[in-house]
Amino acid sequence: MTIRLGVVMDPIEKIKPWKDSTFAMLLEARRRGWQVLYMTPGDLYVREGRTFAQAAELHVTDNHEQWFDKGASTELDLATLDMVLMRQDPPFNNDYIYVTYLLEKAEREGVLVVNRTQSVRDCNEKLFATEFPHCCSPTLVASRADQLKAFVSEQRDVVMKPLDGMGGSNIFRVPANSPNISVIIEVLTQHGKTPIMAQRYIPEIVQGDKRILMINGEPVPYALARVPKEGELRGNLAAGGSGVGRELTERDRWICQQVGPVLKAKGLYFVGLDVIGDYLTEINVTSPTCIRELDEIYGLNIAGQLFDCLLEQLVAE
Repeated sequence: MTIRLGVVMDPIEKIKPWKDSTFAMLLEARRRGWQVLYMTPGDLYVREGRTFAQAAELHVTDNHEQWFDKGASTELDLATLDMVLMRQDPPFNNDYIYVTYLLEKAEREGVLVVNRTQSVRDCNEKLFATEFPHCCSPTLVASRADQLKAFVSEQRDVVMKPLDGMGGSNIFRVPANSPNISVIIEVLTQHGKTPIMAQRYIPEIVQGDKRILMINGEPVPYALARVPKEGELRGNLAAGGSGVGRELTERDRWICQQVGPVLKAKGLYFVGLDVIGDYLTEINVTSPTCIRELDEIYGLNIAGQLFDCLLEQLVAE
């Protein structure tokens, strides 16, 4: 079956192909003989109510020195595609939201957009986790300093972070005796204007922040634990953490069972759960990573599993 696959991503010349999950998907698409049409968010536009792009056919090779070759850009009507991967990186700002609106027009024409645009807009990666409070450590989302300080006093040791952060940016550990609690709250909430997330500190972070990949509501049986470097709070690979493979625990699988049916119902076909110790901390719906690391450690083909699932969705529709 020949598939016309569009991919909306950040500039391909700037990625790190040995660790980029989108690149793993592109390699799998080419192995299957699919036609891959490449575009960046800025290449999308609407004319006469339809979404188009200046897109280029893309050929990729698993070579860290020369990993892609693309043809000349031509006008592409997105409605002529079978599916589109929306794989641009956060931040999830207005520019990101505008892209979802443009891709939603293609969805209405019958194109399978991964992940579903409405659900990407609806499911803030921090707040979405609060839909499953029984899976999370004690959590508060608020902008008022008095509420946040009371939460720290109650929990004794808290992590605070913005709702739109990525890669471990602007994450603070705030113990009850911290002399900086007021200034941390002022900076993160912009003096009470913006809500932030506060969660009880989970000591098991020293063993790693596990990324569990979910395909149409079902987990890949292994996680990548992002282990913080010594003296660091954050396990994110972008913050210097190291990746270690782990088989899912019974508790991990239970969390996946709680979250999975909701992901499937929302058309969130490829999602990354972040789990520290026994607790769900975030649900990543924009452009989850860690495919290449898990594939290498365990001999998997996660992109292949994803595409098999997406082909089933195309047939069903």
